[in-house]
Amino acid sequence: DVTEIEEKEAQAKQEEQILKEQELSNLLHEKRYLRALGLAISLDRPHTVLTVVKAILQEPEGRRRLEENIVRLRKDQKEAVLAFLVTWNTNSRNCHEAQAVMETLLKHEAPDNLLQFSGIKSAVESLLPYT
Repeated sequence: DVTEIEEKEAQAKQEEQILKEQELSNLLHEKRYLRALGLAISLDRPHTVLTVVKAILQEPEGRRRLEENIVRLRKDQKEAVLAFLVTWNTNSRNCHEAQAVMETLLKHEAPDNLLQFSGIKSAVESLLPYT
């Protein structure tokens, strides 16, 4: 019977998720935005990434700080953010944040690098009507 083992694994996974949520909350409180972005992306939480982006933009010189943080993300993290911002851009409440992140990606990534992103074609097709 593997039920007990599966229950323990599920409980351990849930505990790990709670710990990551707490760490994310602490990072936001401490204004450690790069780590917060990375953790929110790894948890696959588009809304939390949006919350971090909004928090960065509310800081003095928020645009510059957003650029500094987005530029330092890994390629796979940038791809995830691109996928998230496609969704954000469709909502008028979040479109300004989406446009700020998109501007940063377009400004700091070479066109050849952008073409290497997975899902770039569908992202551009989805962004065009709302941009």
